[in-house]
Amino acid sequence: MHTQVYSGAVLGVDGLVVEVEVDISRGIPCFSIVGLPSTAVRESRERVTTALKNCGWDFPLERITVNLAPADLKKEGAAFDLAIAMGILGSSSQTGPTGSNATRLTRTLFLGELALDGTLRWVPGALPILLHARENGFERAVVPDGNYDESCAVTGFEVVACEDLRAAALATFGEEALPGDGGTTPRYRIKTSDTPPPKPVRQTVSGPDMRDVRGQSTVKRALLIAAAGGHHLLMIGPPGAGKTMLARRFATILPALEERTALETTMIYSIVGLLGKRGIITERPFRAPHHSASDAGLIGGGSVPRPGEVTLAHNGVLFLDELPEFKRHVLESLREPLEEGGITISRARKAITFPARFQLVAAMNPCPCGYRGSKERQCRCTPQQIFAYSGKISGPLLDRIALVVRVRPVDPDALHGAPAGETSAEMRERVSAAHAFATGNNGSEPVELQPMVREADKLLLRAQKQLGISARGVAHVQRVSRTIANLEESGPIHARHVAEALQFRADDPR
Repeated sequence: MHTQVYSGAVLGVDGLVVEVEVDISRGIPCFSIVGLPSTAVRESRERVTTALKNCGWDFPLERITVNLAPADLKKEGAAFDLAIAMGILGSSSQTGPTGSNATRLTRTLFLGELALDGTLRWVPGALPILLHARENGFERAVVPDGNYDESCAVTGFEVVACEDLRAAALATFGEEALPGDGGTTPRYRIKTSDTPPPKPVRQTVSGPDMRDVRGQSTVKRALLIAAAGGHHLLMIGPPGAGKTMLARRFATILPALEERTALETTMIYSIVGLLGKRGIITERPFRAPHHSASDAGLIGGGSVPRPGEVTLAHNGVLFLDELPEFKRHVLESLREPLEEGGITISRARKAITFPARFQLVAAMNPCPCGYRGSKERQCRCTPQQIFAYSGKISGPLLDRIALVVRVRPVDPDALHGAPAGETSAEMRERVSAAHAFATGNNGSEPVELQPMVREADKLLLRAQKQLGISARGVAHVQRVSRTIANLEESGPIHARHVAEALQFRADDPR
């Protein structure tokens, strides 16, 4: 008997519905899976067989053929286990009337990995798969209980979260599908199509706070501007000056994730398996890969392309400490995502685009020993060593960074006597106010329609000629000037705004 069931897979960051065809016919007993299955999918034969037996059903000793369509797409992971098991139950006439069962199977999508005792285990990528299924007319999905929280984000869609295979059979076919083993009635929980999605909780500052940093007013100002305008930032300073401390507090001054961006971030973390049993991610990601990271680890890749650190930092912060210690070709791979907000990985069979709209915060020493220009310690690096060290950062990459700021060591007397500065919450309020002013949400005219004053335009032209700023650099100065004006809630851009923006542009670490 032939049965048609539906499951799902992930292609890049998008979900895909996979048709699972199960056919049981007379012949020598065998269990074969076709449709470009990976090793994990082929091993589902043993998991499904053992789980059905341990849950009390009879496993049919006939010829079982499972086809996963589309057949030209490589199938990865163990999320097809539940669909295969339900297809076998539907084809082996162990679930009551076949007509009603066929209707329920074709309108339901099944996701889940089976343990040998029939328990359903959490699977990655459930959220994008369910979103795609809803767009393609599905009304219902059966998922592991561990995927319930993220599945609740899908509106207009019924989700049944089950702890084991018996609960999935009960929710799909009814009580007549349960084997007569005298066991307890399994339970499951349902999110109906009318249930509203959970609202992302407004981000609260927890852990590190900006008030922990004493002094460094210039660097804090640069971080504030970067957060308000979404600009990339490079900090240069000797060891122990506070670069890493400042960078790890940068995410706490960024505005809260909106519902759309929170859903995007949650989808990415669901796909790579970092979501776990959490629901919607409400905090902006902060990724800090080690300088030994490969280009595939940073931007994504592999035979089956997987997201890299730039995608995991989407809608958040990518912190690269000890920037010159990264391999040069790895740093050069950042050019396109820094400018385009995405990365396309091309393979012979398919090209996949991953989102990568992040803010780069980088830190580096001025020389190999770290004390070039320091008043506390003498630098012992030769000019050749300094040139080779700073030369690891190419001009095109540096040209994409809008803000470059020097981090000086804080004087010991000032360090112990300086009062605490603004808290992260206070700085985030200023950033949010600048965003509201820029979009006109505070009742003002959208600032993009207001021009730069004549004096500011003359200053920018003179600086471009004297400092040799590229056309991309001029655009960065204009955007940074606009951000500074937004922080002051100033409509036009004045010369003082351009002067401050140029202050963070003139410093070249090379």
